[in-house]
Parts: sequence; structure tokens; C-alpha cells
Amino acid sequence: LPLVPSYIGFLTGLSLDEMKSRRRIAFTHAVLFVLGFTLVFMLLGATATALGRTLVVHKVWLQRIGGVLIILFGLVCLGVIRFGALLQDKRVHLQDKPLGYLGSVLVGMAFAAGWTPCIGPILGGILGMASASDTFGRGMLLLGAYSAGLAVPFLIAAWAVDRFIGWFQKFRPYLPWVMRVSGVLLIFVGI
Repeated sequence: LPLVPSYIGFLTGLSLDEMKSRRRIAFTHAVLFVLGFTLVFMLLGATATALGRTLVVHKVWLQRIGGVLIILFGLVCLGVIRFGALLQDKRVHLQDKPLGYLGSVLVGMAFAAGWTPCIGPILGGILGMASASDTFGRGMLLLGAYSAGLAVPFLIAAWAVDRFIGWFQKFRPYLPWVMRVSGVLLIFVGI
């Protein structure tokens, strides 16, 4: 959430003041950025499902191991376990965004593929669930829901960037609680 205005500025090439007066352009770039990362996440879901289906003879053990991993991811979110590799910031640094609307899609794809906080505990848990899915559609649906969780706040912020910044300053103290609630939900799913 803290990076949303920066990403929107990078995608559009507009300053904060320019974004306020040119919402439609900012929103269009945000939609294309979301399309890029959604595509990558849904392909990850299909890949996880395919991998799980090839190992179907070991389904019971995969489900048990997956459940344990999801519980561990939940404990990481709660801060009970510190696993630095899941919390490190490794991202693709782009100096210049590729031009135009296609560039926003490509930056979205790079975001999904290279920004490890997004491939941290929550995504790991969802990929574990996708690998146990019976169909590709279900695995992709799980990752589509994950993507929507990132997309909705991003799109709202792109449309109302000035109000988003004010709201976020008030919401910032609650971010650790969001992580804790996510951890409890992951533990519940793992069990």
C-alpha cells in the first residue's frame, strides 16, 4: 500500500498533482498493470495445479505437507517464526518504464515475477492450495482471488490518489494487524 502512489507515478509518468487532474490516464495504466500481474499469478496457479496433478498418487501426503507449510506461513505472518527469505525485499528495479500502455502490462508482469513480498507467505499458502486443486480452473481461480486482493486497492488508489494518501496515513498503524489476521487465516486454512 505505501508504494501504490509511486507505482502509479512510475506507470504514468505523471506527478501527484497531474494524476489528480488526469485520473482516467492513471486509472487506465493501473488497469493494465493489474492485468500484467494477474496474468502471471494465474499462470502460477495453473502451474501449481499441473504439478499437483502429476503427483496425484501422493495426494494425501502432498495435502498434509501443504497444510503444514500453510500453517508455517501463517506463523511467519504472525511473527512467531522469523524466516528472512520470505520477508526480504527483492524486486526488479526498472530505471525507465517501457513506453505506452504495453509498458504498464510488462511492469505488472515484472512486479508479479520479481517482488518477493508478493511471493511471501500468503502467496505460498495459496500456491499450496492450488497444487492440491482437482482442476486447473480452481487453481487459477485461487490465484485470481489473490490477484484481486492486490488489484482492488491499487485501482481504488489510482482513481482517488489524493484521498488514498490521506486515508493511508490513518490506516498505516493497522498494517501489523492486517498481517496478524492473515496469519490466523492461513493457520485455519492449513489445519
